[in-house]
Formats: sequence, C-alpha cells, structure tokens
Amino acid sequence: MEPDAYLEALEPVGWRLGLERMHKLTTALGLPQHRFASIHVVGTNGKSSVTRMTAALLETHGLRTGAVVSPHSDRWAQRTLIGGQEVGEEAWAEAVEQVARAAEGVNRSLEEGDAITQFEAATAASFVALANARVEVAVVEAGLGGRLDATNTIPSRVTVLTSIGLDHTEWLGETEVEIAAEKLAVLRDQTTLVLGNVSPDVLTLATRTAAERGAAVVQVGADAEMPTRAPGAFQRRNFATACAAAEAFLQRPLDRDLAERVAATVTVPGRLERIAEQPAVYIDAAHNPAGAAALAEALPAVGGGRVVGCLAILADKDAAAMISALAPALDRVVCTELPAAALEGHGRPGARSHPASELVALCEEAGLRGESEPQLAAALERARSLALEPPEGVVLVAGSHYAIAPARAILGT
Repeated sequence: MEPDAYLEALEPVGWRLGLERMHKLTTALGLPQHRFASIHVVGTNGKSSVTRMTAALLETHGLRTGAVVSPHSDRWAQRTLIGGQEVGEEAWAEAVEQVARAAEGVNRSLEEGDAITQFEAATAASFVALANARVEVAVVEAGLGGRLDATNTIPSRVTVLTSIGLDHTEWLGETEVEIAAEKLAVLRDQTTLVLGNVSPDVLTLATRTAAERGAAVVQVGADAEMPTRAPGAFQRRNFATACAAAEAFLQRPLDRDLAERVAATVTVPGRLERIAEQPAVYIDAAHNPAGAAALAEALPAVGGGRVVGCLAILADKDAAAMISALAPALDRVVCTELPAAALEGHGRPGARSHPASELVALCEEAGLRGESEPQLAAALERARSLALEPPEGVVLVAGSHYAIAPARAILGT
C-alpha cells in the first residue's frame, strides 16, 4: 500500500467533525495513544512551534519523545516526528496499513454515507507509529479547534493553549471566548493547563474551566528572555510557553543549560524560515490576522529595511486584516494565487485562493504598492527581481500554509 495515496483518497468533500469514528478506530487499533504519555497543544497560532519546541525540550531531558504536527508540506509522514525527525518510510507505511485494515471494519459499522475521514486516519496512523516506536511521551498538535478534533482522544497530562484569535469562525465560533471554549474542551480532569498569550476574557474562561476540572493553571509571562535560533519575538514567546509545558509535564524545573541548547538549535519549518539567497527568501505560514501581526513584528530583524511580499491567501481568510497587519513591514507586494494542486490532499477540498486582483485592491487600501501575478512561480520571480533593486531587500512568501511546499519546489530547496 502507498500510504499517501490511501490517505489522499479519503474524505474528498471536506471536514466532518466528531469523535465517534475516531473512538471506534482507535479502539479497533488497541488504543495506541494510551501506550505513551501525552501533551495536547491547542490554540489559534503557535501550535506547531510550541509542539516542536516542547518535544525537543523533553527529548533533551532524557525522554524518548514523539510529536504530531499539521498540516504537512510535502508528504503525510511529515506530521509524525520521533526524536525530532520524520518517521521512517517503512514505519509510516506499516502504521497506515494497520489503520486501513481497522478503518475497513469500522466503516462497516457506521451509518450509510459515513466513513473514517482523512484527518482521522492520518492522526490514528501517527498514534500507531508513535506507539510502535515506543516513545515515552508525545506532544500532539490539535488540527481544528479541540472539542471535536480527532486528537481529542489522547489521555493528556498537560494541555497547552498557545493563543486565541479569530480563525475558522465558521466552525469554532464568532468571538475569542467561543473559540477558546472549543479548544479548552480538551482539558482533562486533575491535569495542568499552560496558558500562552491570551486576552483577559480568555484568561477568565480558562481559569474557570480549569477550576471546574480540578486542573492546575500555569500562565506564561509576557516577557520571553531566552534567545532562540528561530527568529522573531513570537518564537521567543512560543519557546517560553514550551518551557512551561515541559516543566509541567516533568514536574520540575528545566535544566537551564539544556534549555538554552534547545533554544539555540531548534528550528520550525515554514516559520520565518530562510530558504534561498540572492536575494534572501523567507517563507512563513502566517494565515490569519494575529499570525500576520506577529510576523510583521518580527520582520524588521530579518528584512534589513526592505521586504517585498509575495502573498497568497485562501478565500475563507480575512485577507484585508492580514494585509493591514503586514503593511507597515512591507515595501512592495506581489499578489498571487495558490495552484489547485497545492490544496489537494491536505484536507482542504474545495478551498480556493483570493483572486490576486482582489488582494492588490486590499493592498492599495492599506497604503501598499501591489501588483497582480496569479501564477505563483512568476510572482515569486517578480518579487525576487523587485528585492534586488537597490537598496537590496528580502522576499517574504506568506499568507497560507499551502504556499510553502510550492515555493520550495519553485526554488529547488
């Protein structure tokens, strides 16, 4: 069985939230997620970074550690990490095959028209791969929300709420508090809740939810002092959150030298990541207004004065607010669109880009010089050309997770 082909053939018509199918599937698999301890990472932004950083800290402190992150860039196995590395090809194929066999039986027990979804199968395969690898602890990033997300089947000892912003409002609610309630629903009784940068209203809800469940609360301070290899103030804040999560799990302070070693080495793919030179090209997965604001805050440290944006934004995102947040940090923008192939097989069937011409209009409203080039390859080439004009600047590819893989392919990185 070719694992990616199997997964990409599942759930061709969008998300179907709910836990019944996932409970049946993991039960059929022998509850692999119960064979290791776990930390659950939920939130609007920062989940992947905090997940990777927490896993690296635990690994450095002597635990065999796995992680589950999403979405992937090129292949489904990238969602499962063991010791910070992508799960091996054979191990992933074996895990997906186990899931496929179990799913066949589960599907027969479901109502007509219902079936195991793509994300459920991928998540279950991650659990199987981690259990087969005998990890001691896994740090698991939620997919969408929390309450009805397939990852909400782990017996987590620690829950991390990284941040709350307005994203996926059609699924999770129209306000920060409504969205936070969906995410906080994963908190287990008598465990620990680690809170990143949240508003006073969300803090009130989180504190009340924790009290109802007998959970301890750890609030991460706003000031993050430890420098990180991953650039940007937002990554220093994420690392502080990861340190708090690791300490909550270990139930002791981290070794400062080990933590500094992790801070100096851990990287997060697709988060202000430099992927090319002459001119320097950065990619970032910022895909909502809060993420765009955090990115804009970080850009002066890497841009050296001029940043030329190459932006592609999905049609269901608040493009106006994103561009408004980025505008102070950008010199010029080439607006583009994502090829359909970049969206297929990533759990976003039917998704489409904002037309490049509409993004140009939004740039003009924000006081930015923008131009339209719907083809991503041509847009990236144009952005690089603009960045090479004196004084030389850098290129930023941003606006969507799904711009990362095609940008890498275009640049051959």
